[in-house]
Amino acid sequence: MKTADPEIVALDVARALTEDIGSGDVSAQLIPADQTAHARIISRETGVLSGMAWADATFRRVSPQVRVEWAATDGDALSPDQSLCRVSGPARAMLTAERVALNYLQTLSATATVTREFVKAVEGTGARILDTRKTLPGLRYAQKKAVVDGGGQNHRMGLHDMVMIKENHIRAAGSITEAVRAASVIARDLPLEVEVEDLTQLEEALRAGVKRILLDNFEPNLLREAVAINAGRAKLESSGNVSLKTIREVAETGVDYISIGALTKHVHALDLSMRFVE
Repeated sequence: MKTADPEIVALDVARALTEDIGSGDVSAQLIPADQTAHARIISRETGVLSGMAWADATFRRVSPQVRVEWAATDGDALSPDQSLCRVSGPARAMLTAERVALNYLQTLSATATVTREFVKAVEGTGARILDTRKTLPGLRYAQKKAVVDGGGQNHRMGLHDMVMIKENHIRAAGSITEAVRAASVIARDLPLEVEVEDLTQLEEALRAGVKRILLDNFEPNLLREAVAINAGRAKLESSGNVSLKTIREVAETGVDYISIGALTKHVHALDLSMRFVE
């Protein structure tokens, strides 16, 4: 997902502006209708930029006369006091769009920033960083784009584009074997992944011919055993209780993927601001 889908962005922005503006921006009416302005959006801390498409669409939807000229692009490393873009046009429109545009930039840049930290932590191991479905409601697509901007990769987008057999599916079906058999009938054209909780389940999944297996909450020693048992037959994904302190050890066990809910769930917004200039 290198480029954001403009239709999805437009829907996101329309919803966010409706929530913020309601019946009208009464504060912006303090400004003469014909007054124009210039402003800069500035980073107050280090990070990674993401969310340009959502910021652009926010300003455009409030007024097509607002112009945004970017000095950075999604995926760029940011430093304190760096000017990200110049915004110019009707002052009222700029003020009305300001908060929603910044909300997108701050939230998505936060996701890109923490993703970049995890990606750097596993450099040289061959393990790839994945996101999860633990996203902020209504921001699934946007946050997954931010993960890519940070150097990570996307897992499934939702419940529709991959068969993910987890603990409760296995219990309801009776076994991993039965769950996999059912999946081969109802969704044979979709990717399939099975979550396992121990080495016995791993061996059952391998016997069932599963080509992608999630190792749930395996400690590093068990991950190494799993990699040895697998012997390259399936792609292995580690998930659960992974932090920046522990991820290197997890990556060095030889797993192919590490999925981290914190990329999109534990969001600490990047400090950005918009300031009017002469």
